[in-house]
Amino acid sequence: MPLLSRRDFIKRTLAAGLASGLVLFGLEKTAGGATITPRGTFYDLTKCDGCQGLKVPRCVSACREENNFKFPRPAEQIEYYWPQKKKEDWQDKRDLTTRLTPYNWTFVQHVQVKHDGRVLDVFIPRRCMHCDNPPCANLCPFGAQSKTPEGPVIINPNLCLGGAKCRDVCPWGIPARQAGVGLYMKLAPRYVGGGVMYKCDLCYHRIKEGKIPACVEACPRGAIVFGDKEEMREQARKRAREIGGYIYGDKENGGTSTFYVSPVSFAKIHEQLMMQKNRQPNPEAPGFPGMPEGVGNFLDSVNGIAGALLAAPLAGAFAAGYAAYRTIKGGEDHGG
Repeated sequence: MPLLSRRDFIKRTLAAGLASGLVLFGLEKTAGGATITPRGTFYDLTKCDGCQGLKVPRCVSACREENNFKFPRPAEQIEYYWPQKKKEDWQDKRDLTTRLTPYNWTFVQHVQVKHDGRVLDVFIPRRCMHCDNPPCANLCPFGAQSKTPEGPVIINPNLCLGGAKCRDVCPWGIPARQAGVGLYMKLAPRYVGGGVMYKCDLCYHRIKEGKIPACVEACPRGAIVFGDKEEMREQARKRAREIGGYIYGDKENGGTSTFYVSPVSFAKIHEQLMMQKNRQPNPEAPGFPGMPEGVGNFLDSVNGIAGALLAAPLAGAFAAGYAAYRTIKGGEDHGG
C-alpha cells in the first residue's frame, strides 16, 4: 500500500468533521445535485490606482455597503473575560477604512517600489485570500469556519467564540475580532471566548444568487476579475507573461483562490509593507497584512497535523449539535 502524504493524511482524517460543517451550511451540493465550480479572483495591479481622488476606494465602499447587515452589533457593556484584562472593541473605529477590522473587510494598501531605475506606485486591494486548504477552517474546534464548494471560506457568527486560532494560523492574520457579540455572550461572557471573528466572505450571499462580489462590480478600472478559479489562474499567468511580472497567491499557503499580478516582485512589495507596518503606532496590531512569498501551510507542520486531529472530531460534534438545534428552531444563520 502506498504511503500517504501528510496533506492527504490530514484531508482524510478531517473528512468526517468537515463533512458535518458542509451539511451545517447546506453546501454539499446544489438543489439539483449539480457539481459546483470553484470561483477565484484575479487582481491586476497594473490597473489598480486606489481610486485616486476619492477618499475611499470604490471596492472598499461597495464592500462596506453590501455587507453592513453582517457587521457586529455588540452589547453596550462589554466585560473583560477571565483571566485576561483585554478586549478587542472596534466600535469607535467603525469608519476606519485603512486596515482590516470587523467593520471593514477589504482595504487598499499603497507602496512605492524602485523598479528598473524608477519608482512605481503600487496599489494592492487586500482581504481574505480564501485558501484551498485553509488552516483557519480546519483547526477551528467549534466548526465555525468552512471552505465552501464555491471557493469562499466563511465564518458562522453564531458558532464562533472568538478564540482567534484562525488568525494565529493565517499567514496574513486576516480575521478581525469584535468583543461583546456572539455565542460566548449567552454562555459565560466573563469566562469564555472573546467575541466573534470577522472577515471577507466574498459576498457569499451574492455568489449563491449567481452574482459577483460587490468589490468586483464596483471597480471602475477592471482591476478585479471574478470567475471560474482555473480561468482566473490562467488569466493571471497570461498577464504575468505579458508584462514580465510576478504572481502571488498561486502557491502561498498551499494555494489560494486569489491571484495577484504585479510588475514588481512581491518580495519588494512585502518589504515596503513591513516598513509601513513598523511605523504604525502599534506595529503588532492585526489588520495590516504583508505579502510574504512562498509562505507554507501550517497544516503541513507536525503541530498542524496534531491540531487538525484534535479539532476535527470536536468541530464535527459541535457543528452537528448546532445543525440539530437549527432544525428544531427552524432558524437561519444571519450572514451565512
